Amino acid sequence: MNNSRRNFLRQTALAGAAISMPFGKELMAMTGKSNPFGIQLWTVKQALYKDTMGVLKYLSKSGYKQLEGFEGEKGIFWGMKNTELKKVLDDLGMNMVSSHCNNTQDFERKAAGAAEIGMKYLICPHKGAQKSLDNFKQFSDEFNACGEITKKNGIRFAYHNHDYSFVPMDGVVPQDLMMKSTNPDTVDFEMDMYWTVAAGVDPIAYMKKFPNRFKLVHVKDLSKTATGIESCIIGKGSIDYKSLLPQAAAQGVKYYIVEQEAYTGTTELDCAKEDAAYLKTLNW
Repeated sequence: MNNSRRNFLRQTALAGAAISMPFGKELMAMTGKSNPFGIQLWTVKQALYKDTMGVLKYLSKSGYKQLEGFEGEKGIFWGMKNTELKKVLDDLGMNMVSSHCNNTQDFERKAAGAAEIGMKYLICPHKGAQKSLDNFKQFSDEFNACGEITKKNGIRFAYHNHDYSFVPMDGVVPQDLMMKSTNPDTVDFEMDMYWTVAAGVDPIAYMKKFPNRFKLVHVKDLSKTATGIESCIIGKGSIDYKSLLPQAAAQGVKYYIVEQEAYTGTTELDCAKEDAAYLKTLNW
């Protein structure tokens, strides 16, 4: 972080304003930006399994103050009790705002545990391409049921898209079907901008088509390779996040989650650091 007098005064003024506004604590964590950003822990999963505490400290120092988890062999709380993880993150000045999880197993317990430590979302990360639209209709029913469970616990449920949900089936776009058949009072969506662009869909136009349904986004850049596409360091790919993020903010997006899955020529931790450094140069 730049510790110049100018930046210090700018951040102090913003912090003072935040105290007098709703969600002041959240605003104070923005470190001078109009919006904070987090990281999906899948980005650093290999390092995280080897040294969980070391990686969390590294991410905090790199500028990430929000985390989105995933459910692996250690569960969504990384082998700790939910309150133990919260204490660790509090000490690092971080908070877990969401987690991807298996929403078809033991979901009531996961929702209660997430709510207890102030998480905002539990998210279904993937369903895969399907052979029938009926499957997507069933997913909508499933998501509505999950939304009722999270509502009961005071948090929210969301679904994270890939490109497959934008491929028309029998003249219907499955993503459209899910948007229309889920309850907006209990079910939100997390747009993976990489997969949306990969599907040939304009992210902002789609948000406008379904206003106020996308509360989280995955900020992941896209690079073309000899065999297809892959994610890359943000700012080095083809997605214009400098333009895209302010527009997403205007559409009601609240959480901006970095994700990267390919690490050509560098480590996942180095990539996470570079991603954060680039986002710090943007205002949205």
